[in-house]
Amino acid sequence: MADAAVELPGRLAILPFRNKVLLPGAIVRIRCTNPSSVKLVEQELWQREEKGLIGVLPVHDSEAAGSLLSPGVGSDSGEGGSKAPGGSAGESTKQDTKNGKETIHWHSRGVAARALHLSRGVEKPSGRVTYIVVLEGLCRFSVQELSARGSYHVARVSRLDMTKTELEHAEQDPDLIALSRQFKATAMELISVLEQKQKTVGRTKVLLETVPVYRLADIFVASFEISFEEQLSMLDSVDLKVRLSKATELVDRHLQSILVAEKITQKVEGQLSKSQKEFLLRQQMRAIKEELGDNDDDEDDVAALERKMQNAGMPANIWKHAQRELRRLRKMQPQQPGYSSSRTYLELLAELPWQKVSEERELDLRAAKESLDRDHYGLTKVKQRIIEYLAVRKLKPDARGPVLCFVGPPGVGKTSLASSIAKALNRKFIRISLGGVKDEADIRGHRRTYIGSMPGRLIDGLKRVSVSNPVMLLDEIDKTGSDVRGDPASALLEVLDPEQNKTFNDHYLNVPFDLSKVIFVATANRMQPIPPPLLDRMEVIELPGYTPEEKLKIAMKHLIPRVLEQHGLSSTYLQIPEAMVRLIIERYTREAGVRNLERNLAALARAAAVKVAEQDSALRLGKEIQPITTTLLDSRLADGGEVEMEVIPMGQDISNTYENPSPMIVDEAMLEKVLGPPRFDDSEAADRVASPGVSVGLVWTSFGGEVQFVEATAMVGKGDLHLTGQLGDVIKESAQLALTWVRARAADLNLSPTSDINLLESRDIHIHFPAGAVPKDGPSAGVTLVTSLVSLFSHRKVRADTAMTGEMTLRGLVLPVGGVKDKVLAAHRYGIKRVILPERNMKDLAEVPAPILSGLEILLVKRIEEVLDHAFEGGCPLRPHSKL
Repeated sequence: MADAAVELPGRLAILPFRNKVLLPGAIVRIRCTNPSSVKLVEQELWQREEKGLIGVLPVHDSEAAGSLLSPGVGSDSGEGGSKAPGGSAGESTKQDTKNGKETIHWHSRGVAARALHLSRGVEKPSGRVTYIVVLEGLCRFSVQELSARGSYHVARVSRLDMTKTELEHAEQDPDLIALSRQFKATAMELISVLEQKQKTVGRTKVLLETVPVYRLADIFVASFEISFEEQLSMLDSVDLKVRLSKATELVDRHLQSILVAEKITQKVEGQLSKSQKEFLLRQQMRAIKEELGDNDDDEDDVAALERKMQNAGMPANIWKHAQRELRRLRKMQPQQPGYSSSRTYLELLAELPWQKVSEERELDLRAAKESLDRDHYGLTKVKQRIIEYLAVRKLKPDARGPVLCFVGPPGVGKTSLASSIAKALNRKFIRISLGGVKDEADIRGHRRTYIGSMPGRLIDGLKRVSVSNPVMLLDEIDKTGSDVRGDPASALLEVLDPEQNKTFNDHYLNVPFDLSKVIFVATANRMQPIPPPLLDRMEVIELPGYTPEEKLKIAMKHLIPRVLEQHGLSSTYLQIPEAMVRLIIERYTREAGVRNLERNLAALARAAAVKVAEQDSALRLGKEIQPITTTLLDSRLADGGEVEMEVIPMGQDISNTYENPSPMIVDEAMLEKVLGPPRFDDSEAADRVASPGVSVGLVWTSFGGEVQFVEATAMVGKGDLHLTGQLGDVIKESAQLALTWVRARAADLNLSPTSDINLLESRDIHIHFPAGAVPKDGPSAGVTLVTSLVSLFSHRKVRADTAMTGEMTLRGLVLPVGGVKDKVLAAHRYGIKRVILPERNMKDLAEVPAPILSGLEILLVKRIEEVLDHAFEGGCPLRPHSKL
């Protein structure tokens, strides 16, 4: 073993050691293949008779070249010396300026090593010379000056380890003696743990008794895997007390990891042995029962199933049916085809909530009203109806209340209202989606004779909630269809009829199930597709679209907080002023609900999240530079790894600009950048009605009210009428009716000199409804069509600020239409100032909010000539004294 008092020459040839640290007393075998390393070994070791000394410096992996040669100054603190490059303490950087390929970023402290063995080899077929060197670490040194000698480096070094005299004096220190005893005790405990696993531990015990403690610290630490930074820390621990403390900590940590691993291994082995024992016993038991012909494993499972069925609380008649099915199951062998389906059926019977209900708490109508107001803005009439429904339930809990059906465009809160009812009643809530259902078996279930049969959605939902009195939402009830597999809407007649659903018969169950305790709530976008018998069993509550002011309140109170939470933001990062929300409503959304509004707000939140995440990444990079960790004596080094190392130098000027990020406030520029240019403006109607033959109508769709432009033009032809725009039969008949009325009154409307002149002589009429991809139908476009035709024949433009709706008779009477509130709201969204409505729709204006009515001029009409009088600037072009 080398002595600590070894004398070092003034200069040492320096060998960079790849991501490893050679400690004094440790022995390592390396393979040199790099040309500079081979040259160093060739000149400094191989060509000399004696095996001389060589310096070993630890290096980092890297790819970027350095630009500076400046040895650093190490630290005596015993802490890790790996810091950011570029002149940082404890490191040096070297670059080959000729070819720019080799870059070494090394520590300023190293270990003087002695070559114990050298062997030279030549690789075939490349002919490359390699050396295998066995090195022994002797003592620590510090680099004072670094210079190049050909293809490798030499350094002027100074010794760091104590001299023999200093060591003898230090060994008398009581603190050092105590640290030595603690280290030896920990090391001995580690050796005793390893004795059972390794046969070579005896040599280590001899070292513990003979080698000085200051050398033992390095030898022990080098014998097991630690990180590169911890190796550097040991190399920098020149002070004996610091070195012993660090070594004791590392040895103790290694000991604890071995003890924990052994504990886990013993526990796992114990569990395995127990499982194997149970497996063998079960195999033996099964073999004995097979010999006796008494294999009752399946009987045990059937008995457990029977106990489960007894605890399900089935009615007496159903229990008899279940017992009969159970006796049939007992007679069957598990290999028979019907065994699995019969058992699945009995398990369903056992899991259904025949008697189990969720306890309703005492209804507090005031709390329910506050909850509705908190969760939903506006909808005063709807919330009042829900409160009335809850009040009746409070006075008569077993009342057979009506089935509420919320009808309205998407995004107005139909589903959340049903959830609020369940919350107020303290009942479980389940949603059954009926959109696209065309098979009656989805409601009533499949018969058990079919392969893959299963119960209907209602029974399956009750099984999932495990109570017989949930609030069940039948969502999108207007989206059901019918085909050869049956009519689901007809199957729902029994479900929603309180006189029949007490004995609802699912085809899969084949026994009656009581649905009378379930509170059904339905939702739909339109009433028209719902069959009249089914609609008769429900109380329809219409949810019209929101006004711009209501949308603004909903966005500020509900949508913005929810969007910020969903994107991990808060008001300290993103603020959306009320004025910007109003611009989004006016310029980017024209819908009845608030879903598109929420999507636009989410787009702004995503844009803000990107900037906040970038700021956070820059801040963390500046404050938390994580060191790279590797293990000592990597096996790849012995198998032919390179000795030299390239290092990526990291700059010190890391920006901390975003330490205190200011909130991002949305403005118009950000709106256009994130959401794009405005999609809507108030000048659309004026642009579209700039020429005769175009009128503005109001229609109702499943998405709420919409503004519909009607265009008419004349061309040379044979008097035919052409209609385009994907129109239904009703609207086609309205167009034919409008043309007939205009032709019959052509003279009175000043469209022709006399009544016997044909307006369509030698020309065709083409009427088009724009947005041809959207289907259109319904009895509300008659007056709009007449206005468009009169405008075409009279060459007068219709007022751009006026929209109309209403159907007409052949005699010119204007008939009432539906969806008045939605249509008036649509006109308001489009910037329309005047709305022409049938006089018999005056009662429907009570549902329109007062702020909307105050901004519109509502014109009520009885006959079509009144519509024309209001639609044109200066009145209707009637012939004087004419009577239509």
